[in-house]
Amino acid sequence: MTFLGRGEPTGGGTGRRPSASRYALLPLRLFLGVTFVYAGLDKLTDAGFLASEGPGSLGELMRQCRDSAAAPWLVDLGLRSPVGFGWAIGLGELAVGAATLLGLFARVAAAGGALISLCLWLTVSWSATPYYYGNDLVYLMAWLPLVIAGAPVLSADAVRPRRRGRARRGALFT
Repeated sequence: MTFLGRGEPTGGGTGRRPSASRYALLPLRLFLGVTFVYAGLDKLTDAGFLASEGPGSLGELMRQCRDSAAAPWLVDLGLRSPVGFGWAIGLGELAVGAATLLGLFARVAAAGGALISLCLWLTVSWSATPYYYGNDLVYLMAWLPLVIAGAPVLSADAVRPRRRGRARRGALFT
């Protein structure tokens, strides 16, 4: 066990602080998981959103934000098939949210959530002024701790068997 300069242990002691810190990302994981499941279901069940044209459609939203986007090529990509792109966004958000709630491949799910948030920030909410009015940047930053730490407690990842060491990895290729 190592100590900080003031005699405080840094290892996994039995005190309240180390135990509580293990659960520190759980509220963030629950919030992002529920929010992305809700957002995905909301998109997938809204026929108006999943349309190429018309008020409230993804196609109309993309046409409106194209000229002010930081990455207009991303908007152009979506405009090739707004309905397909809408389904991809909705299913992606649903998958990321469900995996985050379950803690299943949590780092991969968080990376997916960060990628979705990054794309939305560079397109739809880029023109928000001042920048902190655009919520997609906040979501992007919120996903990063989960990309780094994963879901160490109350998760499928915590109970999933892990591959051990180089010997096992090497055995797969011999």
